[in-house]
Amino acid sequence: MSDADNQDRQVGSSPAHIQDPRLAWEARRAFIWAAVIGLTALSAFMARSLLIVFGGLVIATMIDGGSRLLGRVLPIGRSWRVAIVIAGTVIFIMAVGMYAGTTIAREAAELPSILQEQVTRAFDWAQANGFSIDGSSVEGFASQLASGVGTVTRALSGLIGGLTSVILIAFLGIYIALEPRLYERGIAWILPEDRREEFYITASRMGRALRHLLAGRLFGMLVEGIFTWFMLAAYGVPMATLLGLITGLLAFIPNIGAVIAGLLMVLVGFSGGTDMGLYTIFVYFLVQTIDGYVLIPLIAKRTVDLAPALVLATQLIMGVLFGILGLALADPLVAMIKVALERRSEQYDANKNKAEA
Repeated sequence: MSDADNQDRQVGSSPAHIQDPRLAWEARRAFIWAAVIGLTALSAFMARSLLIVFGGLVIATMIDGGSRLLGRVLPIGRSWRVAIVIAGTVIFIMAVGMYAGTTIAREAAELPSILQEQVTRAFDWAQANGFSIDGSSVEGFASQLASGVGTVTRALSGLIGGLTSVILIAFLGIYIALEPRLYERGIAWILPEDRREEFYITASRMGRALRHLLAGRLFGMLVEGIFTWFMLAAYGVPMATLLGLITGLLAFIPNIGAVIAGLLMVLVGFSGGTDMGLYTIFVYFLVQTIDGYVLIPLIAKRTVDLAPALVLATQLIMGVLFGILGLALADPLVAMIKVALERRSEQYDANKNKAEA
């Protein structure tokens, strides 16, 4: 008996070996599908943890961007610049927290009752003008709105005080910002050697786009928050400080954040009369005009130009799945995915042109 016959007999005796090529192909396809389903289920199970890790990357990018900005004026080592950025951020949060413990906390406690009163007044006006509205429905809607606003204010105070997820994200961001090359090399080491250079290029472009995007967002938050506070305080609108803070924080979330901030602003404005309410509408549209025609175009010139409908759809999905954390991270996530796809398209075109040459 030849060696080939012995080898065939040994292979054929294995219970895991499939001799029919078609059956073997189908078995491999079944295994791949099972692996895809398993990885999808595992990703869904670990989705919130992965989102926290991504949030850490976002925080690390902010810190890295701040250290790079300081590097233009301070000729010191990167570690010192990172330490200055972290210390400045902590001092700012502590200052806001101390201020929030007095003025903002008092205004936040009054906000739900003012909104509930304004909703009831609006429904009474509608009923007086011929609209048939059930009184119990009005009270229920007003209570739900007040409860929702209370949830928003508690969430903002929780961010200031320190939620578990925010603390984890902050620590992850600090660790990554201190030694970003260490984690970058670690990921590259896992990849095949011929893919590492492409990974470094894509990661560099993602980091640059994310830094510009977040810098623009932070600048927009600062401008919108201060401008809203100044305009409302100048007219004597109640809770101008709280509304300015909420507008600034929600400016980090495009589209949805502006609508929520504007709704709160207008409802509080009408508590002081029709003239004040109309003035808050004017302030809202003025802020959104500055954001839409000045800030966003400036940001789009330096970073990826994201389609508003795509960002809004992602925000809705991420908001339903992960709440306020998903809303906040939807925009950076879309930006990174777009950069990766653009780089993939460039690589495909380059390979295609090389093959045709």
